[in-house]
Amino acid sequence: MKKLLLTSVAISGLAASAIHAEEIKIGVILGFTGPIETTVAHMGPAAALAIKEVNDGGLLLGGASVIGVEGDSTCIDSGAAIAAAERLITADGVKGIVGGDCSGVTGAMLANVAVPNGVVMISPSATSPALSHMNNEDNGLFFRTAPSDARQGVVMTEVLMSRDINEVALTYTNNDYGKGLADAFQAAFESAGGTVTVSAAHEDGKADYSAEVGTLSAAGGQLLVVAGYVDQGGAGIVRASLDTGAFDTFHFPDGMMSDALVANFKGEINGSSGQHPSPSDELAETFKNLVGDDGGFESSSPFAPESYDAAALIMLAMQAAGTSDPNVYKDKIVEVANAPGEPIQAGELNKALKILAEGGDIDFVGATGVELVGPGEAAGNYREVLIEDGKDMTVGFR
Repeated sequence: MKKLLLTSVAISGLAASAIHAEEIKIGVILGFTGPIETTVAHMGPAAALAIKEVNDGGLLLGGASVIGVEGDSTCIDSGAAIAAAERLITADGVKGIVGGDCSGVTGAMLANVAVPNGVVMISPSATSPALSHMNNEDNGLFFRTAPSDARQGVVMTEVLMSRDINEVALTYTNNDYGKGLADAFQAAFESAGGTVTVSAAHEDGKADYSAEVGTLSAAGGQLLVVAGYVDQGGAGIVRASLDTGAFDTFHFPDGMMSDALVANFKGEINGSSGQHPSPSDELAETFKNLVGDDGGFESSSPFAPESYDAAALIMLAMQAAGTSDPNVYKDKIVEVANAPGEPIQAGELNKALKILAEGGDIDFVGATGVELVGPGEAAGNYREVLIEDGKDMTVGFR
């Protein structure tokens, strides 16, 4: 396992009178190892960017400094994720958590650690529809800057139908994320008149997926929908499909969409499509400019903008509440995220902190166009992708 890092950025220009100001720790619990580590490699630094921005301004709660403390969820091992959350809360004393990343470990951390200890969690990437129903049990502590897969299922249907694809085979990773997305997609696709010839789970970590691909191929379909992980079984399914000639065209939901997908398969998957949560072109350009060429991560990587926004929302809510106590500032998260108020883009966190300190209102737009609906989750905007010449090309947004 990679060594977990503690990230601390000191406030520049700290006034002598504020030397003893509060030190606030925020946990960043993501799958730094595991089946989406190539995606998390961009998510962690994005959250750290928001923390650095706030520290550089020195305006949070009268000059408080923020320390980001990382924990490894592994994405798939609930026991490890729970242990990481317990350490960050009980030993490190974090006042909020950016995370988790994958839906199963997120639900486990929330139920077993965050709720019993009264700590806010804002996930940038846990998308299972089942998490929407945890709001009755989360004491108002759980939020998402990524939309539910109930929405993604509809978007997938729209993308495929627009390409005259009305018959598909479907495989999904056998966990909360995969099953939730598969069910949401199948319901939406069949309601729109499409046919799912087979819906079959696959396990991660196998060396050979020929048997699974044989079942999928026998059912047929115009293409194969792979609701899996790009660094795990999803990639294995694609490789086996290509090697056997079972499928040469695919559709990829968010768990498959990262730089690793085209790096691994290049032109072999030309003509394939996909989608992932993403800001508009205008917001994406603003975030890209904020990150810069030496930002240490790719600003357009899936869930990187959502990670920035998750960290930012925690700190903005603290300012609005006048305290880092999660049982108090939790009630300000939706308030700072939504209208009315001064629109706040990525890179304007200190402008927002000043407005809030003066008693004003903000509408945090952030890197993704944040709008929290229902049980505190993002309404959802998706980037539609077509893979051509071994590259993922943006077709549009939905």
